[in-house]
Formats: sequence, C-alpha cells, structure tokens
Amino acid sequence: MQVRFGRRSGQAKESTGMKNAEKEEIPYPPLLPSKVDLRQVTIIPHAEWERIRDSLDRLTREAAALRAERTAKTKKHAQSQELVKHWTNTYAGMKEQKLRAKQKRDEEIETERQILDLEEEIYKQGERKKAIENAKQHQYHQTERVKNFHSGLLLSRVMQERDAQIQFKKNAVKSDKKWEEQVKLDVEKAFKEEQEKEQKQRRERIALAQEHLKQIEEHETEEENRKKNEEKDAEEIKRQNLLYEIELKKKLSKKQEEIDESRKLFFDNMRDKNIIRAVEQQQQEEEDEKIRKFIKAKKRLIQMRKDKEAEINRLMEERRERINNFLSELMKEKLDTEDLIIARDIAETEAELERREKEKYEKTQAELKAIADHRATVMKNKEEEEKQRKIESKEQMLAILEADKIFQELENEKKLKASKEQREIQDAHIQQMAINKFNAKQSKEEELDYWRLTEALAAEKEEEFQKYAREVIEFESKSTKKYIYPLVKAAQEGVGGGRGPPFVGRGGLRPSYQANNATGVQLPFYNSQGSKYNDFQKSKRRLGFTW
Repeated sequence: MQVRFGRRSGQAKESTGMKNAEKEEIPYPPLLPSKVDLRQVTIIPHAEWERIRDSLDRLTREAAALRAERTAKTKKHAQSQELVKHWTNTYAGMKEQKLRAKQKRDEEIETERQILDLEEEIYKQGERKKAIENAKQHQYHQTERVKNFHSGLLLSRVMQERDAQIQFKKNAVKSDKKWEEQVKLDVEKAFKEEQEKEQKQRRERIALAQEHLKQIEEHETEEENRKKNEEKDAEEIKRQNLLYEIELKKKLSKKQEEIDESRKLFFDNMRDKNIIRAVEQQQQEEEDEKIRKFIKAKKRLIQMRKDKEAEINRLMEERRERINNFLSELMKEKLDTEDLIIARDIAETEAELERREKEKYEKTQAELKAIADHRATVMKNKEEEEKQRKIESKEQMLAILEADKIFQELENEKKLKASKEQREIQDAHIQQMAINKFNAKQSKEEELDYWRLTEALAAEKEEEFQKYAREVIEFESKSTKKYIYPLVKAAQEGVGGGRGPPFVGRGGLRPSYQANNATGVQLPFYNSQGSKYNDFQKSKRRLGFTW
C-alpha cells in the first residue's frame, strides 16, 4: 500500500511481529514425524490414553492371567501330588501298604503252592510215565500182528502141551492119586498166593485212600483260610473305598462350589460389561447427537453470518454512495482547500472498513477451522472404528479360512488314510495269496514228509516186531524145535491182515483182496511151489482140448 498525502513515497512498514515469530519459531520435537502440522494433532490426556489401551488389551491380559492362574494351579497340584505320593499316614498310603503286604503274603503262599505243585507234578509225571509205558506195552500187545503172533505162540504151546499130554498118557509111571494130591497142593498154593495178593492190593488201596482224604482235608483248610483272608481284605478294601468316595465327594462338591462361584463372577462380569457397553453406546449416541446439533447450529450461524454480511455490504455500499455524493457536493463547494481533509477521511474510513472486514474474515476462518477440526476428529474416530471393524472382520475371515484349511487338511488326511488302508489291504491280499501258495507248497512237502516218516515208522515198527519175534522164537526153540512153525508163519514180513504179497514202497504193507461178488470176502493166498504139470500137451488133454 502506497503512502500518500503527507508522507514520502515508499514501501509500507513491515510488521515486526511476523519477523519475530519467524525468528523465534520452535522446531518440531524429535518424536514427531517431519512435516506435521501441530494444529492438526489431537492431544489426549495420559489417563484417557491408558483407558483406551486397557480397553483394547483387556481381553488379552485377562486370557493371559487366566492361563497363568491355571498353569500355577496345575503346577501346585502336581507338586502336592508328588509330595504326598510317598506318605504313609494317609488313606492312600495305608491302602497301598496293605495292598503291598497282601501282595507279599500272596506271593509267599503262591511260592509254597508252587513248590507243592512241583513236587506233586514230579510224582504225577513219574506215574504218568509208568502208565504210558504200560499203555504202550498194552497197546503194542493189542496190535493185529502181535495178537496174531501171540496166537501162533499159544498154538505152538498148545501143540507142545498136547504132545506132552499124549506122551504123558503113554508113559504114565505115577499113580492117579499121587497126581491128584499134587494138583490139589498146586491149587491150594495158587489160591493162597491169590489171597495174599488181594490183601496186599487192599492194604495199598486203603493207604492211598487215607492219603487222599488227608490231602483233601489240607486243601479244605487252606481254602477256608484263603476265604477268610480274602473276606478280611475285601472288608478293608471296601472301607478304604468308602473313605475314598467320601473324600472324592468332598473334593467334587468343593470343585462344584468353585465352578459355581467362577460362573457367578463370570456372569456378573458379563453383566457389568453389557451395562458399560450400553452406557458407552448411549454416551456415543449423545455425543453424535450433540455433534449433529452443533453442525446444524454452525450451518445456521454461517447462513445468518452470510446474510448479515450481505446486509452490511449493502449498507456500506449505500453509505459509500452517500459519502461519495456528499463529498462530490463538498468538493464542488470547497475545491482545493478541503481535498486533503476529504482524502484523509476517505482513507480513514476505508482503513476502518478494511480492519473490520479483516477481523470478520479472521473470526470466520477460525470458526470454520474449529468446525473442520471437529469434523476431522469425528471422521478420524469413524475411520478408526471402521478400521477396527475391518480388522476384526479380517481376523474373523482369517479364522474362517484357517478353519477351512484345517478341515481341508483333515479331509486330505482322511483320503490319504483311506488310500493307505486300501494299499495295506491290497498288500495284505497279495501277502495272503503268497502265504496260501507257500502253505500249499508247505502242506505238499509236509504230506511227502508224512509219507516218508510213515514209511520210516512202519520200517521201525517192523524191525522192532521182527526183533521181538526172533527173541520169542529163539526162547521157544530152546524148549522145542518142531512146534515153532506157527511163530515163523506169524512173524513173516509185511504188516496188515492181508494175504497178498507185501508192497515194497509202502513200508512192507501186506494188502488183502476181496472177491468181486456180494460176499466181499477175502481171497485166499496160494503159495504154489510150482506146477505139477510141466507138459503142456498133457495139460491140454487133461482139460479136454483136442487141437
């Protein structure tokens, strides 16, 4: 602005306040980022900041505290269990001691029973061996070949006795009376020996029966003692179980009370949270309503200010016109002497108007800036809420995606498990086929081994029989030599009751042949020493052939 009328021409004087402000400008703090307008920064009290941070991290801290409390309880419980594990003055320790004593007593009784059972088993094993040997001998004597051989032996002795009787009748030297007395003495002696044998057997049976009765009484006494001990132990265990159930019920009731108390505290906390949430929501709605009312009032004030400014401008224009008209009239009247006064008045009037306009503009800008700051704060809060909501939605979406991923992994594991089971079943089928093939081959080999062992056993039995037959024939041949033909005939090679030739490849089995008719009897065996008719022509004539 140029200075006129009374001042020399030049630049307007600069404001020293702006220079001082520029010189004394305080730099931004190092904690704030560069190029930040401090007028746009919202300052929150420390208590409010702590409240916001606590409200955001409250669930995490409560969950961590609950986990820490649960971990501490578990650790204390494990420590208490480890501490009282070896105590002997508790119900569990007394019960464990009694169980150990009972176990030790049972082990001692079981050791004694094992010793008795071992002695009895050794005795029974000896008896079984004797019975088996007798049974084997009896079974061997009941075989067809041995029975046939004994029949031949009996036949040879009968034949020998018959010849002896005939010879005795022919060469009888002693009288019949003496012979009858000798027979009578022999009969009495045999009867006496038989009675003594029966009495001896009766005494042995009585002693054996008494021994059995004694063992039965001992077993009954042991059984009664065992039942009494078991009843006593059962009563003690029942009492201990009753005490344990009482303690367990007390613990369960105490635990249930703690659970109920925790549930009550949880529901009270949830109720308080709901109340706080409702109060906060109501406060938020009230703040939003206040903001809306404030914005409406600001809009109405702005409109009123605009109308007022338009009215002031109109009045100023009218006044200016009036002044201009008045000055024109004055200028016409006063000319040059009054130009300076008029110019000064005009300048002062314009300066006053400019000052008022500037103050009005600055006030309007401050109000608009306050409104903009409030709007920016509200929008920022809304953006923060929207951002938090988006973060929660994103976390929920990530949780859903993670659950879907876990479900897909489980499905893949199920498919892999099913395919693995199918492969295992297929491998098992292949293995079973190989096993069946191996078993078939093994059974074939076992069958061949069975036939080989059967042949070897038959050969061994045949050798044993031939040895026994040779011994009997040699013993019988010492007394007589002309009556051993039935023994030789019965001892011929080949097992079986047949009359055919023995099979070489079947252990010397001698088969039998049946007649091809309804009777099915066994065919006879003719052992011809050769044909009596060696002349073929003579045979033809004998049979009636003439050609």
